[in-house]
Amino acid sequence: MNILVIGGGGYVGSHLCLALKQHGFSPTIYDLACSDFLWELLGEPHVILGDVRNFAALENVFEVYRPLAVIHLASFIDVRESSLNPLKYYDNNVAGTISLLKALALHQVRFLLFSSSAAVYGELPSPISEEQILKPINVYGRSKKMVEEIITDFSQAYGTSFIILRYFNVAGADASGRLGEMHEPETHLIPLAIRSLMKQGYPLKIFGNDHPTPDGTPIRDYIHVSDVADAHVRSLRFLLEGGRSSIFNIGSGRGHSVLDVLRQIEFYTSQQIPLEILPRKALDPSSLIADINCIKETLQWEPVHDLGSIVQSALRWHHACEKALL
Repeated sequence: MNILVIGGGGYVGSHLCLALKQHGFSPTIYDLACSDFLWELLGEPHVILGDVRNFAALENVFEVYRPLAVIHLASFIDVRESSLNPLKYYDNNVAGTISLLKALALHQVRFLLFSSSAAVYGELPSPISEEQILKPINVYGRSKKMVEEIITDFSQAYGTSFIILRYFNVAGADASGRLGEMHEPETHLIPLAIRSLMKQGYPLKIFGNDHPTPDGTPIRDYIHVSDVADAHVRSLRFLLEGGRSSIFNIGSGRGHSVLDVLRQIEFYTSQQIPLEILPRKALDPSSLIADINCIKETLQWEPVHDLGSIVQSALRWHHACEKALL
């Protein structure tokens, strides 16, 4: 079964394509970039380099590969940048999705998975359930909320079945060390902390130690990227077997502060991470923890990796990358 993965060359996308391959699906990747290593790992998959906003290119991909379903992961995700350059985010995240939906309608593709974000919630008391009123507090979160609303309207008009997955903090790396997280510029806590250890003299910047949390640093829900990939595979099967359109949180259901995460990294490396404490970021929620009861009950999905597993897998990945560069 051919599955079109928009953004399949990225961090989550690459882990998802590997999981799809392992479960008997045939992923076709449409992305702005795709590494040679991912190409080899997936056994020379169909890879098309292109922009989701390019409707003519998308239309050609649908015509040639005739996907049974589409998984849409392509978006810009830097919260700070979204505030500085909102049009870039609305153009790519919102207009890009509209371009994709036009192709779905034209080629009558009936199944869609969309990667959304906990950023649609804003700052709400945790744990946060899917029924909460959405109050995003930044451009990135608003762009995701808009897309969710567009997909819902599109589904009602065209009969498409969809699942929206609201990610909390995705982290970690493939257990074998074949895939991992490495962005440029990097904005996520765990890879930044590991880099600060590898590059002595470069302190890790912590934004705020005055949050209303036990140690003053923000609390987040960290979920292993392989658990996220598994949630996508289960969601896809659910739709293909006639399941109803749904929205699910993807998290661990547990919260860890910034300092909790850093202590885990220090424990496994026996090194102290150099820190620089800076003022807290504006509009930065103090706590974001997922209520995951809905996906547990509907898909019998539950994360199997804890924070220690996430940290260890990330460390293996970064050390392997460092050795490869020597």
